[in-house]
Amino acid sequence: MLFLFLTVCLIGSFAINKPEQTDSGEEASNMLGEKLNQLIENEPKLKGAIAGISVRHASTGDNIYDHMGDVRLRPASNMKLLTAAAALSVLGEDYTFVTEVLTDGSVSNNELNGDLFLKGKGDPTLLPEDFDLFAKKVQENGINVIEGDIVVDDTWYDDVRLSPDLVWSDEQWYYGAQISALTASPDEDFDAGTVTVNVQPGDPGEKPVVTVSPETAYVQVNNQAETIAADGEDDLSVAREHGGNTIKVEGTIPAGSANINEWMAVWEPTGYALDLFRQSLENQGITWTGEVKIGQAPEKTDELYTHESMPLSELLVPFMKLSNNTHAEVLVKEMGKVVHDEGTWEKGLDVIGTTLEKLGVNTDSLTIRDGSGISHMNLIPANEITTLLYAVQEKSWFDTYLNALPAGGTSDRMSGGTLRYRMDGQTVMAKTGTIDGVSTLSGYVETAQGDKLIFSIMLNNLLDEEDAPAIEDKMVEMIAREK
Repeated sequence: MLFLFLTVCLIGSFAINKPEQTDSGEEASNMLGEKLNQLIENEPKLKGAIAGISVRHASTGDNIYDHMGDVRLRPASNMKLLTAAAALSVLGEDYTFVTEVLTDGSVSNNELNGDLFLKGKGDPTLLPEDFDLFAKKVQENGINVIEGDIVVDDTWYDDVRLSPDLVWSDEQWYYGAQISALTASPDEDFDAGTVTVNVQPGDPGEKPVVTVSPETAYVQVNNQAETIAADGEDDLSVAREHGGNTIKVEGTIPAGSANINEWMAVWEPTGYALDLFRQSLENQGITWTGEVKIGQAPEKTDELYTHESMPLSELLVPFMKLSNNTHAEVLVKEMGKVVHDEGTWEKGLDVIGTTLEKLGVNTDSLTIRDGSGISHMNLIPANEITTLLYAVQEKSWFDTYLNALPAGGTSDRMSGGTLRYRMDGQTVMAKTGTIDGVSTLSGYVETAQGDKLIFSIMLNNLLDEEDAPAIEDKMVEMIAREK
């Protein structure tokens, strides 16, 4: 509960008090502008790059610093700020995803005469133990034998698995996982549609031991790696083939070195969920006579069990703290399904645009291609991000929104998130963003005088985006000194 206490304390510190307008305040803003301008001009790692920066008073919305703030830039995962705000507006804090266990048959003498269906409706938080629960609920309904098929149904969303601009080399990694209305996560990071690959070194000359979690026949391992002497060089490669679920492990790993874990996206995650459900039914001692397959439940079925996910207010924590791309894209499709009865990127992004417009964002100045920010075609001005962050403060769900942002320098992973090793000593809650050549940071910071400011820093066309966090942190430190 420590992370919750720390986060609540940080949220309390962001209560908005209207500052007095004084000449000294204007002078301080001018000084801030001069310092930021000098940093941008003199920082060698920003040469040839584009910096879009916007700073506003949290109480008034007045823009006190603007550097190319109206220039459309790639937001990377700062796009999640928009997706989260739209989801809270459209779906609400208490919204849950459901998964249904259904049948079109009848039960007699512990036999189901008909088919058993598992219908997914977008829950990105299903764990292996949830599939065990589904199997137990089947048995609790008096079913030990199924005279029919086992069918999983993912038709709540369309069958387009990847957002249109996803870079092909990202599709094997957890942050490029495919989107399905029925999927599974390996652990409580809830990286839906992925498995964890663990590589443990053996003795020199032997192959390392490679395991996949959760255990599933859906994923195969081709282990071509070698354990080398302890003083050797780690040169291990873990990759999944395109269009299939064979994971190839190659290269070398030194004896006695730490295990290596990789979170790998599976191809067609509905089949992954199907295999977990099949295993759970078998472990429960349930047998069947028909096929195990992907299909669609008929309109008329009887409900055996309905599972609800955690509410959106809780889901936002791993979504935003850990910058979970899959959650973002699921929320896009879910908004499309709820508003337009069509779980597609097209309809979901339409909902986001309409919602942002209601929040005062100039949507004519935006290009939005996905919900996560992984697309290099997303374009958003820094001033529109700070406009959004100002507007959401008046919403009933703002505390939930703020709570979901990473808290600078807070070591607990589910509080500090992607900022847990950054900006220690600053009272800042902000969303990070990184894709090739891009680094962004937007959120709220408390000044030394106790005022609250909103900022958005968008650095594009960088030669090395790994250099950028230190620059952003320096900028936030300057902003926090604003008097």
